[in-house]
Amino acid sequence: MSPELLDAVRLHLAEHGGEPTPARVAAALRARGRLLGDAEVLGVVEALRSELVGAGPLEPLLADPDVTDILVNAPDQVWIDRGRGLERSGVRFADTAAVRRLAQRLATTAGRRLDDARPWVDARLPDGTRLHAVLPPVVVGSPCLSLRVVRARAFTLPELVAADTLDSGTAALLRDVLDARLSFMISGGTGSGKTTLLSCLLGLVDPAARIVLAEDSAELRPDHPHVVRLETRPANQEGAGHVTLRDLVRQALRMRPDRLVVGEVRGPEVLDLLAALNTGHEGG
Repeated sequence: MSPELLDAVRLHLAEHGGEPTPARVAAALRARGRLLGDAEVLGVVEALRSELVGAGPLEPLLADPDVTDILVNAPDQVWIDRGRGLERSGVRFADTAAVRRLAQRLATTAGRRLDDARPWVDARLPDGTRLHAVLPPVVVGSPCLSLRVVRARAFTLPELVAADTLDSGTAALLRDVLDARLSFMISGGTGSGKTTLLSCLLGLVDPAARIVLAEDSAELRPDHPHVVRLETRPANQEGAGHVTLRDLVRQALRMRPDRLVVGEVRGPEVLDLLAALNTGHEGG
């Protein structure tokens, strides 16, 4: 499927309006003197939909259940992580403009702004994927995208033991910590598995307990029947409506949490969290 063919169909649809349905795409191809079979028409439809409302060339990577991170450094430099470290993929963009269009469309999907006046964005896509994008001239050369794919299902503790993430003795200790309702903190470097481990442990909490999560970006996916999720919000274009992590911690304390969880502690919210843990809120 040539870029020229896609451009011809895209131009026809732009001139006449409408979604890229198979019928409209077939009509656009006939208008351009192209006659293709059903499989080719559906291929054009899928490519256009991916470009207009999906993740464009990154769609196959996002659909791969083993991919955890996608990093776009340039049109011809797309890196992925399948749990074995970074490796270069065969995915290519047409040019830097295509990378910029995708970054801006994904930011819009997340309800954020990305342009020359605000050249970076940190947001969560509707499917939970974490998006970070930076535009030139803040980044030299091409726009850069970073996508952190959130696993749909949390790992179980036996799965982590089987994967050699931790040993059986450590797993037993962590169960005892949860059963004793002790407060604990998980720390580590980027990509070391903090979110994975915490999601797993929260799945072991008593099903009758109420878990309230406060996060900058909703990444935790505990397998638990009673979870309330709170997420921060940046200020709008007028500078209003900013909701901080400290705001969320304060609100969470009024929501009768049996377990209060702050996804990432790195600011003044630590004061409210420590005050809560020291005044009767166990198992944070």
